[in-house]
Amino acid sequence: MWVAMIYSVVSYPLSVSIGDVNNDTQLDIVVTDLRSKYVSILLGYGNGSFENQTKYSAGSNPSSVAIGDVNNDTRLDIVVANYGSNDVSVLLQYNRGAITYEISLAPGGGSSLRCVAIGNLNNDTNLDIVLANYGTNNLGVLFGYGDGSFENQMMLSTGMNSHPISIAAGDFNGDREVDIAVANHGTKHVDIMLGNGQGKFAIQISYEIGFDTPPLVMASGDFNNDTRSEIAVAYDGRDHVDIFVAYNHGSFENQTRHSVGSSPQSVAIGDVNNDTRLDIVVANLRSNDVSVLLGYGNGSFENQTRHSVGSNPQSVAIGDVNNDSRLDIVVANWDSDD
Repeated sequence: MWVAMIYSVVSYPLSVSIGDVNNDTQLDIVVTDLRSKYVSILLGYGNGSFENQTKYSAGSNPSSVAIGDVNNDTRLDIVVANYGSNDVSVLLQYNRGAITYEISLAPGGGSSLRCVAIGNLNNDTNLDIVLANYGTNNLGVLFGYGDGSFENQMMLSTGMNSHPISIAAGDFNGDREVDIAVANHGTKHVDIMLGNGQGKFAIQISYEIGFDTPPLVMASGDFNNDTRSEIAVAYDGRDHVDIFVAYNHGSFENQTRHSVGSSPQSVAIGDVNNDTRLDIVVANLRSNDVSVLLGYGNGSFENQTRHSVGSNPQSVAIGDVNNDSRLDIVVANWDSDD
């Protein structure tokens, strides 16, 4: 049974992420405000309740947020992609409720940033940044030095008029290296870029999945316990998600379709019923609810159950915010500002 708790945040929350950003062992919430230059942080008490928001400056129109330790100080940092200012804000050294240092990266060669992801793409123990540059039809990869600074952006073309809008990282071909899947809104494709573990990607042989409707958002996880990542894709204006199973060469087949609510906007993956199998949670903009699809562990899922949330939910994240060993669902609601 899900119990809703509501917290006011910045106006027009667009992206939400969960992590322990103040090193008190309790999960906290980070939310972006698309209409301003701020991110909000709600520090968790560990019982499912949170402090009132504290706002911190980012760039113009922050569209996506990710959390990770980018300077190797054992404290989680906040990375924000700014759609309007075409840059990245890195908020470092979050300690006892205060940001002590902020870096603004203007990597160049990318515009209209829509999505950010963090991962170790070159096996050097330092976290790197991947950006979906909607306006310039490419991905930007910024390799981290481990001190909070990054190399200049390496560009990976996604093709003319592709307009990449969402990123998912995973091992799609079973070689134990991080690969990148990118949803291209303009060309209605998902491209798979296979990584070699040294920061290089086989973009010249990227595998494509074509759709009738533009893909809007996706997430990855091992849904069938074959040690390879699969992807869940939601589409612009469609009321379903598709699951694609990966094969050894990194291509996807065996699509299965699952109904969700109206206008899915965000997808999150986690084991929400504690059966050791991954489940899917979808935020549905028009129906003001979330869909939960419980996984069987073989790549298939139960029919959705839907749970009401705030007005026009835009983003969903999963984490155990009340320390009961069960994952909880956090939703950013665009119109109700909570």
